[in-house]
Amino acid sequence: MLRIHLASLQPGQIGTIAALQAEESLQQRLQALGFRAGRQVEMIRRAWFGGPLHVRVGTTEVMLRRSEAKEIHVTHLSEGE
Repeated sequence: MLRIHLASLQPGQIGTIAALQAEESLQQRLQALGFRAGRQVEMIRRAWFGGPLHVRVGTTEVMLRRSEAKEIHVTHLSEGE
């Protein structure tokens, strides 16, 4: 199955989290926010010029740095509603 990082999703696309490939402290922070394997994540908005990404995981909306989003690998891409 094709894996890409969360930062590659376009607004409206939904993926399933496959793995977190970050250092321990970032993994703990992401997990506390709800980023866990098997959970769906939706890209809501991408800021211009390499700015932050607005994503939804479960019912929580979060802004992530692109560098953080590149540590989250997703599969099962689909389009949102």
